[in-house]
Amino acid sequence: MIQIALLEKLETLPEALQTEVLHYVEFLSERYASTKTDSINTPSDKRRLTGAMKGTFTLPLADDFDEPLEDFEEYL
Repeated sequence: MIQIALLEKLETLPEALQTEVLHYVEFLSERYASTKTDSINTPSDKRRLTGAMKGTFTLPLADDFDEPLEDFEEYL
């Protein structure tokens, strides 16, 4: 289905742009020739270490952080 749509769009382009598309397809073919097509669409098998960044970032909180905001007083 996607191949038909690509061909239809490609036929509407001027020859110069068709050449650009050809060069781009060749570029993609060369770039991903060594990888499997399945690995392009699937996430890697690397596992994330839970909590690895714990304590790295700290945000200064105001003393009145838990107090209601003045902008919402009419709604409370």
